[in-house]
Amino acid sequence: MHILSDNQLRDLLDPDKTIQAIRAAFARGFSRVRMPVRTSLELDGAMLLIMPCYDNFLGAAGVKLVSVSQKAGVKAVYDLLDPATGLALARMEANYLTELRTAATSAVATDLLARGDAETLGIFGSGRQAAAHFAVVPRIRKFKRFLVCGSGRSDLDSFCRHIKGNHGIDIEKVSAEICVRESDVICTCTTATEPLFDGRGLKPGTHLNLVGAFQPHTREVDEETIRRSRVVVDTYEGALAEAGDLLIPMRTRAIDRSHMIADLHEVAGGKKTVRNGRQDITLFRALVVRWKTW
Repeated sequence: MHILSDNQLRDLLDPDKTIQAIRAAFARGFSRVRMPVRTSLELDGAMLLIMPCYDNFLGAAGVKLVSVSQKAGVKAVYDLLDPATGLALARMEANYLTELRTAATSAVATDLLARGDAETLGIFGSGRQAAAHFAVVPRIRKFKRFLVCGSGRSDLDSFCRHIKGNHGIDIEKVSAEICVRESDVICTCTTATEPLFDGRGLKPGTHLNLVGAFQPHTREVDEETIRRSRVVVDTYEGALAEAGDLLIPMRTRAIDRSHMIADLHEVAGGKKTVRNGRQDITLFRALVVRWKTW
């Protein structure tokens, strides 16, 4: 069995090819994919998430295990399996793999949903997912300005120096109000459990990628943001099970099930069009484990 570390995967995986592969996978759809909603198991001091998947088209199977705890943070491993025997072919550290996959999916959603003339990328958060989004999302749009909004706990100066040193991007530290008002594309990559900003501040034409909250009772945006947005999810089943950003306003009847216009497969496969004009606000709700503090 092959064993691969995060650093080895960082050397092996090309972000541009990852974006292309994820877009192709969503366009292909789920007809030949078996992927149950992930299982959550409460442990003594941690939560264990179990995510199996079998792709009959590729002839590949695997399972990702993610542990979330105050003591160790978020740690992930991925086992690649032989679908004929169920035996493990490879075990990989999956921290970087998850960061790249999530940011690449946001890039795909941004390419499909954001306006072509988007110039300002704003990101909430300063953890590993935020860093991954600054590294990956600009590969599909020629952004001219980059904004970051973090909490008082975050060392934003260190974060901005890291992004500048690794990716040559100059980032402006701004308030939530400015980030929302002046960004053309917004990515929320936080551990927040309550809305980060007032949705009334969103300017027409904005696109949002929500990747932080992963439980039915947590959310990163308010009902006004959801109400104003044309919403796309990664899968309907997952969103209806875990996406608090959508489930909470559904419980208060601010929206209903029909407010989810499409899943990413339907958009990538050309089956549905979401952005009908320059003034539309579009929103992609991904499902991913929260990374680090914001």
